[in-house]
Amino acid sequence: MSDIIELPLPPLSDRDNAPILTNSAVTVFYINGRRVDGKLRAFKVEEGKIRILQAQDKQETEILMYDIKAMHLSTPLQWVQDMSLIKSSKSGLKTCAELQEFLITFKDHTKLRGKTFGTRVDKNGLHLFKEHGSNQYLRQYIHIFIPRSSIESNLIGDQIGDILAKDHNVPSEEIELAVKEQQAARAKPLGEFLVENKIVNEKQLQAALSRQKSMPNLKLGEILISESLITEDDLEDALEHQKRNRQKPLGEILVDKGIINRDQIQQALAKKLGIPFVHIQEFKVTPDIINQIPADLAFKHKVVPLSLHEGKLILAIENPMDWTALDALRFNTNKYIEPVMASAEDINWALQFHYTSDDILHRIDDLEDEEAFDDGAHNDSFSFKEEDVTISDNIIVKIINKIIIDAHQQGASDVHIEPNPGRTKVVVRFRKDGSLYVYHKFPAQYRNALISRIKVMARMDISEKRKPQDGKISFKKFGPANIELRVATLPTANELEDVVMRILTSGKNIPVNALGLSINNRDRLLDAVSKPYGLFLVCGPTGSGKTTTLHSVLGHLNNAERKIWTAEDPIEITQPGLRQVQVNPKIGLDFAAAMRAFLRADPDVIMVGEMRDAETAGMGIEASLTGHLVLSTLHTNSAAESLVRLLDMEMDPFNFADALIGILAQRLAKTLCPNCKRSYQPDDQELQHLAHEYIKDMLPPHFGAAEQQPYIDDLIADWRNHHANKRGGFTLYKPTGCNDCNDTGYRGRIGLHELMIASPKIKQKIVARTPAAELHFEALNEGMRTLKQDGIEKILQGYLDLPHVRAVCIR
Repeated sequence: MSDIIELPLPPLSDRDNAPILTNSAVTVFYINGRRVDGKLRAFKVEEGKIRILQAQDKQETEILMYDIKAMHLSTPLQWVQDMSLIKSSKSGLKTCAELQEFLITFKDHTKLRGKTFGTRVDKNGLHLFKEHGSNQYLRQYIHIFIPRSSIESNLIGDQIGDILAKDHNVPSEEIELAVKEQQAARAKPLGEFLVENKIVNEKQLQAALSRQKSMPNLKLGEILISESLITEDDLEDALEHQKRNRQKPLGEILVDKGIINRDQIQQALAKKLGIPFVHIQEFKVTPDIINQIPADLAFKHKVVPLSLHEGKLILAIENPMDWTALDALRFNTNKYIEPVMASAEDINWALQFHYTSDDILHRIDDLEDEEAFDDGAHNDSFSFKEEDVTISDNIIVKIINKIIIDAHQQGASDVHIEPNPGRTKVVVRFRKDGSLYVYHKFPAQYRNALISRIKVMARMDISEKRKPQDGKISFKKFGPANIELRVATLPTANELEDVVMRILTSGKNIPVNALGLSINNRDRLLDAVSKPYGLFLVCGPTGSGKTTTLHSVLGHLNNAERKIWTAEDPIEITQPGLRQVQVNPKIGLDFAAAMRAFLRADPDVIMVGEMRDAETAGMGIEASLTGHLVLSTLHTNSAAESLVRLLDMEMDPFNFADALIGILAQRLAKTLCPNCKRSYQPDDQELQHLAHEYIKDMLPPHFGAAEQQPYIDDLIADWRNHHANKRGGFTLYKPTGCNDCNDTGYRGRIGLHELMIASPKIKQKIVARTPAAELHFEALNEGMRTLKQDGIEKILQGYLDLPHVRAVCIR
């Protein structure tokens, strides 16, 4: 069965008139010189594959894109330009849709020339639209796809040097120097380039492995001689030595003899073989990949698994020519091994990071006597043996380190450690994407030691068990990762203590464009915070991303002309240019005290972590009325309720209404896993139900079904204009489940937003102390969209499904 094929269109094209490409005549040129004609049945960008049906064949042929030199759609395609886009371009500037000359040089040194109506690039290669014929509005082109793996070089349009010299008066000698530097970089051997530009993620690694395929397979001795690092006599002497000690690699023998060092060997291998050089400390490796190699084998052969690529297990190793180690790993894993290079220091670091105490949980479970420890037993008089109480400190250290590292690697936001009375096990749970799941259960005799270790790391009083405590852990002092955690302990029944550790987000703010705001909400938000003074609030429950949103806004406002002060608890995100203060109520430095200090420090913008009391809220309103922009958060459910909450704090309604700019309510909803979500076409009944969910909060409660129907019909018609596919239908998605999402069907979260702008009518209703429901309907009339409505828009865009939108929206 053929798929719907949607290849890229030329720039400035009219998508409503896009050609239907399924079963188009196609010619595929293989890199081995073979040519095949047929019909195109599928073009799978994410999988890097195409399917064609050859003439007189009954079955389709699947072809990997890296086996292809080029693919031509044989039949000329008609293309109508989008005149609205053409007219909006500035006069005198070239548009991408104008004909450009192109020259493609393939790796087999053949060339392809022609003229193209612009270009498009996807993750697999280059799309050209070769001129075939044209008139004023209608043009014809041949669609050509060239995989990245087959391209040696390409030149499309004017050379950059010509453009600079012509349009910007750049001296020709500067251009010539730049061209020489560029040519020198292109001429540099692949391996040398990869050594100097270390690979830090899987995408870069896969691209490097694809390029490596064309490199010759040489022996280490031949490589070192060709690089003039050793002589033939040196090699013969080392080989004689190796005959007497077959277990020792040739490289080790040469290093021991002082003929060469390890760095020289790595450089030589990279230059000649083009083996990727990986910076493991920045390479994200998932636990399921680490589990491909047992800890004993990884430490024995000094290897670290990085990823699975095209059915091969990619391993980082210092010497990729160590065939003994590679053969042993192939035998034990029953997989094809693809070695890549890393420094010895990086490999040792990774072994400690990924494998230290990796099997500690299994050893603990093996040592536990299941008959002695019954999960259902609650014997408060139960006492441990003396040797159980004095559990090895080393084991406890390894357990806590592993819990923290695993939580960080799995993307958890919180770690919950929950001791139970008697013989019941200690439950450790992780919160990921808003939901808790059990990570592990530890024997009951470990509970006191686990809690004490965390208290020591967080600098708490280990003798105090009767009242809550809070602290902070800088994990880089204790383990191989730079992780910051906020820790809280709480006394529970039976004289026990729970611990909750929150993994603080690292470092940098994200741009406003990356918050998941709709275009309308984004534009209204940026317009609101561009005012020189006033009060802007972000509200939502704990963990809904309020701090992230505020720091994104601060990043937009942050420049050399503004002085920005922040009071936070804790400081999770840092930005150059901000003056950030960590509040400390124990010494009297709370949010209100920080605000008073800021007003004496000539601020332009003030951000307060939370308006949790009347004094802080009053200070914020006062600051906003005296010429400052004040940003803060509230723990409320909706924008309208935030107004009522502040009025309940006995804020003066006149001052509050005058100060307020707007309120953004937000939630985080689970997104469908992009790797396994399944598309489907909703029927009319489902669309009617979705539209009813959207409009029911906008209409008076006394409206019946017949009165609601015209609004539903108008809404669906509007959706067809903005969200329908080419055939006028809708494409929604369902969760399925895969390894990437732990078979849940959901991975990651996206923000839902409800933005209320303080218009004159809203301000009037604040002064009149209007109930929240009336404020809400007035904001809807002025263009606000509720959290649920924003969520339904994201359902139509393919990010969410209705159950998870309902789960986080109160209306």
